[in-house]
Amino acid sequence: MASNTRGTERGEAIGAVDAATGDVWGGPATAQPPAQVGQSSPCPPPVCRRATNIVYFLHDDGYAWLAQPRRLKLADSSPTRWASASFFLRNGQVGSSYGATVKGLVRGDTAGLTFRKTSGPAWASVSPTGTVGGTPTAPGTATIGIEAANSAGLKAAASVGVRVQAAGAPLVPELKVLSYNLWHGGTPIGGHRDKQLKFLLDRDVDVVGIQENEGTSAQALAQALGWSYHQTADLGVISRYPITRTTPAVAGAAIAARIRLGSRAAVVWNAHLGHTPYGPYDACFGRLPVQQLFDREARSGRTGQINDILKAMSADLASASTTPVFLVGDFNAPSHLDWTAATRRCGYGAVNWPTSAAVANAGLTDSYRAAHPDPLASPGATWSPVYKTFTGGYGHDSHKGEPEPQDRIDFVHFKGPATVLTSNAVVEGTPAPYPGHTGNAWTSDHAAVLTAFRLP
Repeated sequence: MASNTRGTERGEAIGAVDAATGDVWGGPATAQPPAQVGQSSPCPPPVCRRATNIVYFLHDDGYAWLAQPRRLKLADSSPTRWASASFFLRNGQVGSSYGATVKGLVRGDTAGLTFRKTSGPAWASVSPTGTVGGTPTAPGTATIGIEAANSAGLKAAASVGVRVQAAGAPLVPELKVLSYNLWHGGTPIGGHRDKQLKFLLDRDVDVVGIQENEGTSAQALAQALGWSYHQTADLGVISRYPITRTTPAVAGAAIAARIRLGSRAAVVWNAHLGHTPYGPYDACFGRLPVQQLFDREARSGRTGQINDILKAMSADLASASTTPVFLVGDFNAPSHLDWTAATRRCGYGAVNWPTSAAVANAGLTDSYRAAHPDPLASPGATWSPVYKTFTGGYGHDSHKGEPEPQDRIDFVHFKGPATVLTSNAVVEGTPAPYPGHTGNAWTSDHAAVLTAFRLP
């Protein structure tokens, strides 16, 4: 039997396999007996998800196989439900054929799932497989009622909106851009994927730069949403609108995607810079001289990374007068716009932190500070809604147990024809601090940054 073993998987769930019989069962190894292949076993969400997984039998914290890997498809028996009961799909345009899907937005028991339209304009259709289609006939918000039903007869309803633009008008007059560190894909939080989907739908986001992708989170989210995606092991860009060009990783720390917005386009760069040494710890705990702070910023790799990224962005930045460029991400570094003579952060006056200064010198604007110019009135801290007490490490173990320095290290920068409408550091609910975080509605240890832009 698979006692004292560690299950490793590819996908959404963890399972175990009996080395002698080849039996597999879902979920972490427990005292419950294994199910035979093809049978079911109890495995509550969020551990189990309806997906095909590869299950391995390993032991002694190693990676040698004691049995051949087995494929295991897990079925979610929780109630059929929508990720959100009311949400918007991508925009449409009068006289142009429209298409979007809602298939991935129904969660729980989706065996034999079918869809039907229950209300809405005559032009809109809903196929049994969840495709919303048709040719819009009038501008305005089209609201479509959709019912999903599984083979057991369980039903769930949603109200789905499509913003229809007039013929010849911009398809996307407003673009919502999000920087979102998932925190190991969201896995420290129970039910993380459903919570992530609900957050993105409820906030009506258009484009997301993902950090801590954990290999496949961008793909999983995009496929559920019916969006486009580009990802590496650590980074992802997902978009409600089509991605038409991508850039391989730059300096191991950034990727880019060009997104078609009807007759126009935008370019989104997403970065995740080195995490150690960490400037706020060196300043607030170490009380290092400013030049030494800068030396350690360079040692972290962040200074070199941002310079390489900006160099790779040069062609996009040169074209930003017609095609807006966005640089989002977890910089793991503060901003010179926050550490000022007025704020006196940790006793320092103005500190010209190299990463934010380099971005500003390249002609990009910090969208949060464009919306909230006063760092005293609006600190906008993104690190950390979960870590309120320093847990040690980074060369500052003597300060373990002290208050965690709160700072703004996640950003949405932009250059080109875009106007900031709103920008906020956002979470869901009131996150409980570590280690009592696992039931949080918010699935990250960072706040996300959401900026709404008006496009001409």
